Amino acid sequence: MILHRKKTALRLLVLASLLLEIEPGMPSARALESAGSNPPIKVVATFPVLKDLVQQVGRDRVAVTSLLNGLESEHTYTPKPTDIISIQEAQMLVQIGLGLEVWVQALIKNADNRRLLIVTTSTGVALLKNQENHNDSHSLGDPHIWLDPENVKRMLRHITEGLLKIDPAHQDYYLRNQTEYIKDLDATQQRLLIKLRPLRNKQIVTHHAAWSYFARRFGFTIRGSITPQVGTEPSAKHLFDLIRMIKTEKIRVIVSEPQLNPKLPQMLAQETGAAVVVLTPIPGAVPGAETYRSMIEYDVDQLVNALQD
Repeated sequence: MILHRKKTALRLLVLASLLLEIEPGMPSARALESAGSNPPIKVVATFPVLKDLVQQVGRDRVAVTSLLNGLESEHTYTPKPTDIISIQEAQMLVQIGLGLEVWVQALIKNADNRRLLIVTTSTGVALLKNQENHNDSHSLGDPHIWLDPENVKRMLRHITEGLLKIDPAHQDYYLRNQTEYIKDLDATQQRLLIKLRPLRNKQIVTHHAAWSYFARRFGFTIRGSITPQVGTEPSAKHLFDLIRMIKTEKIRVIVSEPQLNPKLPQMLAQETGAAVVVLTPIPGAVPGAETYRSMIEYDVDQLVNALQD
């Protein structure tokens, strides 16, 4: 009788082990339990550039979505119903601030997500004067701060602080990732500055006034912008003055953007003989510029190729 009970117990143990056995390549029961109790942090970013920065710090600890894609302009963006759902499910929302995303506050209000942590990445950034004719929403300064890699370092730290508030247990992980990315960013910036040294004429005309931080960091001189404000048409006098100035000053490059209508830059190029160079202020708009670092490299390389003698 005792022998029979031992054999029965042994069979039950074997059966239990078979039931717990996991197929090759599948996570163990302990791993599944751990993953279920510690899922990635859900983050909503207003821009692709912010999505990339969150991913650089959070890596496999975050699940990030961007409200805009690379070909949409922040100035003309119309929110979608799915944006509210994304914010309702998120633990953290990352924005530029400075009135750039005028549409995001209504989304946050309608989502009514009380646990949502809002990270404003422009806090503490030294601002340049805004060159566009905006309403009071941009009166604090030029909001296109991410086009200077030095500003991105501060933006990255705000993102890291936000992740630490939600997930302090992984502090070392986030801080290590932040440090590695800043080192990579410094190396990229130094490499680009070396490429720019031979250029003697760095004068450009831009499609709209988004490039002040980029120009300051990399030594370009912006002589004017085609549209005084996105969504409005420049006057005939403004275009005439630009054409005359481009010819007189022998400006060789007119910057266009994939997020904006290319007709006006092309028209000015035909009138003046200057070249149209497509730069993108947002990652994901052109092949080879899917991340922030690759976007900055792409923009500098485009200008170097157009301006070199």
